[in-house]
Amino acid sequence: MTYTFLIIASYLMGTIPFGILITKLFNKGDLRKVGSGNIGATNVMRVGGLRMAGLVWILDMLKAIISVLLGRYFVGDVFGVWCGFAAIIGHCFPIWLKFHGGKGISSLFGVLLAVNPILFVICGIEWLIIALGTGYSSAGAVVVFCLMPLFGFCINFGTGLAFLAISLLCLLRHKENIKRLFTGKESKIEWKWKK
Repeated sequence: MTYTFLIIASYLMGTIPFGILITKLFNKGDLRKVGSGNIGATNVMRVGGLRMAGLVWILDMLKAIISVLLGRYFVGDVFGVWCGFAAIIGHCFPIWLKFHGGKGISSLFGVLLAVNPILFVICGIEWLIIALGTGYSSAGAVVVFCLMPLFGFCINFGTGLAFLAISLLCLLRHKENIKRLFTGKESKIEWKWKK
């Protein structure tokens, strides 16, 4: 019963659409109708600038962090990671938005921070170097997805499996971005502090 409750609670935590809520709060319109139509931090940056995107990124991370910590407290470390995975599923497929959500990268970083801050820093630096160097957020994200399972299996087998599941989900959510990267049609990030 505890396992089921925690997984459902984590999923519901992940469904909170902070991108939509924050942009509406600051009168930036419906995020689903501008830019890429995605509810994540990258699209928020297009309409609200870096500060607003940073706020959404932190809040989306927090959903996963809380889920991991709850699972860890009530059951154990590995189950905590699976609760983080449930939160990412909620972020990507929120029931309130007809299962059309974000792509999971910010919540993924929340899981990394909750599980191992050193891995969070390593993956964060890697993402920043590639995103800043190429202008493509998705390129940095894809490398993180590939590295994450390797790091997970270095911790333990259960964490590795959970990290693999998270990476595969996020890769699936980024399949169109990957196609556009290979065809040279992917949009670059607009690094603007405020809009």
